[in-house]
Amino acid sequence: MARKKSKYPHIENLEITDIAAEGKSLGRVDDKIVFVTNTVPGDIVDVQINSSRRRFMEAYVTEYKVLSPMRAEPFCEHFGECGGCKWQALPYQKQLDFKQTQVLDQLSRIGKIELPEIMPIIGSDKTTHYRNKLEYTFSNKRWIPRTEMAAKEDEEIPRGDALGFHIPGMFDKIIDINTCHLQAEPSNAIRLSLKEFSVNNNLEFYDLRTHEGLMRNLVIRTSTTGQVMVIVVFAKDAEKERIAVMEHLKTSFPEITSLGYIINTKLNDSMGDQTVIIYSGKPYMEEKMENLTFRINPKSFYQTNSEQALELYKVTRDFAELSGNETLYDLYTGTGTIANFVAKGCKKVVGVEYVPEAIEDAKINSQINDVHNTTFFAGDMKDVLNDEFIAQHGKPDVIILDPPRAGIHEDVAKVILNAEPQIIVYVSCNPATQARDLAIFDEKYIVTKVQPVDMFPHTHHVENVVQLFKREHYKTQE
Repeated sequence: MARKKSKYPHIENLEITDIAAEGKSLGRVDDKIVFVTNTVPGDIVDVQINSSRRRFMEAYVTEYKVLSPMRAEPFCEHFGECGGCKWQALPYQKQLDFKQTQVLDQLSRIGKIELPEIMPIIGSDKTTHYRNKLEYTFSNKRWIPRTEMAAKEDEEIPRGDALGFHIPGMFDKIIDINTCHLQAEPSNAIRLSLKEFSVNNNLEFYDLRTHEGLMRNLVIRTSTTGQVMVIVVFAKDAEKERIAVMEHLKTSFPEITSLGYIINTKLNDSMGDQTVIIYSGKPYMEEKMENLTFRINPKSFYQTNSEQALELYKVTRDFAELSGNETLYDLYTGTGTIANFVAKGCKKVVGVEYVPEAIEDAKINSQINDVHNTTFFAGDMKDVLNDEFIAQHGKPDVIILDPPRAGIHEDVAKVILNAEPQIIVYVSCNPATQARDLAIFDEKYIVTKVQPVDMFPHTHHVENVVQLFKREHYKTQE
């Protein structure tokens, strides 16, 4: 059925003038900002307002009147509906330019601290097929794209089933994906085959509102070593159907090296508290970085751009300026990737992470790589990292931070300031919260190097690595 008419105005000939946050661009109407998705500076578009606030409005494009000379041709048929690669219409070099500007703006505007000249952003060699992990959702009510709706305005359009991604801002809307350009094969083949098998065998796709159905989620992980991990999430325990699904995947895709499933009866999709049952193959896959091997289990965190992660960690290691005699703390260590990556360059590494399972992985990663100078501890960072912990495990010469998007807790910052390492290396996926935290460290530290790294082409996300020197130590080196 046709969508209801919007209560907000339709605006014609809006000129897009700049890039905004979260992958949007902006124009202005009567001095009021209008944020628009899927546009680039120089576009002139007709837009439908779908949200209005006192100072700004949000809109989507109904017609492109004039295309910007800056514009690139989007490569994905789902562009404009799927929210995964919002910057496809921007040439990659322009994406890098905007990310570089974003880092400078946020560090200076939010941090309000003295900054060195920011190094040129390190771009990704791969701009498609760079992800090693994708998570898909089943839905018994597919999202109907606006183009399909417009073409059949007066017709009843069957929704049908979908296996794909959430529409941005809509938890219960799933767009059916034909081809995703983010992950190399056999990713698309596995997803399409599983969907076809489920439809042909009348397996119920999940209803995200009523929480009924069987087929719920699909996780596909790949590695640079050629290994493939597939996890199917069922919403209930239906043994006959489950075995049929798993046998189909096992026989159809012998390249799957780790095949497992989860039975998730909760109302949310989080996997962290779920048990993964391995149906066939190994309970992990392996990734390589320089001469190191990392085991990745179904719930392990690993940087989702494997090849660019190596560049990120090289910068981190360089910024640590290790001589071989340092005690180094790797905070928010995850599965110990950075800890093990830098271990051979220092005397001792102490890793701390909130997730106990990740710490067990970190220990295993040290064992299989014959690394003997690492120790790992699990617990909430603000509770584990205190003066007593530092007294027990040694005063750090270098601290590496790689926190989640929210940044670090104020109590953690205070302990780091009291510990007074000579160098802090702060790796962040959110320069805004990183800037906030740098302002706290400004009491005793000076920012000496800033290196943005692009991990996610065609998105607004950017990683940023900052080196901080203890002020009194830095002055003596000058």
